[in-house]
Amino acid sequence: MTRRLCSLPRQPAPCFAPGLTAERQGALLAGRRMWVNGTVLHYYFYAGGSDASVIPVPGTGELRRVPWAGDEAQREAVRDCLREWQGLGIGVTFAEVGDRREAELRIGFQAGGGSWSAVGREALSAGRSERTMNLGWDVTGPGERGTVLHQIGHALGMVHEHQSPYAGLHWDDEAVYAELAGPPNFWSRETTYTNVLRELDAGEASGSVWDPQSVMTFPFGPGLVLEPEQYRGGLAPAGGPSPADKEFVLRWYPPADPAGPAALVPFRSAALGLGPGEQADFTVEPPETREYTVGTFGDADSVLVVFEERDGVPRFLAGHDDGSGPDNAAVRVRLVKGRRYVVRVRLHSTWGSGETAVMCW
Repeated sequence: MTRRLCSLPRQPAPCFAPGLTAERQGALLAGRRMWVNGTVLHYYFYAGGSDASVIPVPGTGELRRVPWAGDEAQREAVRDCLREWQGLGIGVTFAEVGDRREAELRIGFQAGGGSWSAVGREALSAGRSERTMNLGWDVTGPGERGTVLHQIGHALGMVHEHQSPYAGLHWDDEAVYAELAGPPNFWSRETTYTNVLRELDAGEASGSVWDPQSVMTFPFGPGLVLEPEQYRGGLAPAGGPSPADKEFVLRWYPPADPAGPAALVPFRSAALGLGPGEQADFTVEPPETREYTVGTFGDADSVLVVFEERDGVPRFLAGHDDGSGPDNAAVRVRLVKGRRYVVRVRLHSTWGSGETAVMCW
């Protein structure tokens, strides 16, 4: 029996400047969907309210309005799968938020709406009130864990492994179209081509060797693959991240460098131990969304700057970005729970025996 499968919408081909070498285009293709390592991916669940949309009832052609909310069992199934990806040791982290405006990943559970996800950074182009992922059937049932792990793989920037140009799969195209046009998927020819038959560009593939055990490979029964002969009986991935999946995500998202900025817990001070002209960075991850005071204290002249890291890129928020302005000045700045901020302190001069420290409260 054919399983229900992930149905990504077709995305327009990227446009590159003329004159780029094939190698450069391949590098741009490979990286355009990936997050900057160290990014905190905030996720939000639709759990009630009026969020809904009109969709066709599979196999009938009728339309109905179906909500996006899911129950706690569905939400916990997703959390558990996020923990599994996180447990691989990847350098991006997941943080649940209760405000969709703070989330890069917005997860719905619209029954009959198909299971799909934006691929990596494509989520940033979705409207702030729109879903970036949907789980279109009960994912708490037997064998459905792989569905959730697969969608999270997309959210991390991974694509369908069975579409890799290195797979060498020769499909019986019409048999595939016929199989997926019926229950339980009811796919159009366009959806089937986009998600199964279209071969990816080499730069889009997850690696130069095909991995039939990848969580990003669809399971298929016999009679759809003509060649290689060993897959005529079907494709049967294990349903979880394979060793090659782990290798891929760790290549893009290696664990955080322990020599990076020190952590600064809000409401606690961190002694700098700096000499004149020296600089230190500290990270702040606020426990709640509100306005904070960030400043330095002690016997020293210092300049403080606060940056917000969005998509791994620091953006100036407050302070003296050019090093000008009064010394020892505290700043008031709104910090959002789950996001990461960098507080940079530069010492101009010191006197006395006091030790300058930085604090967020």
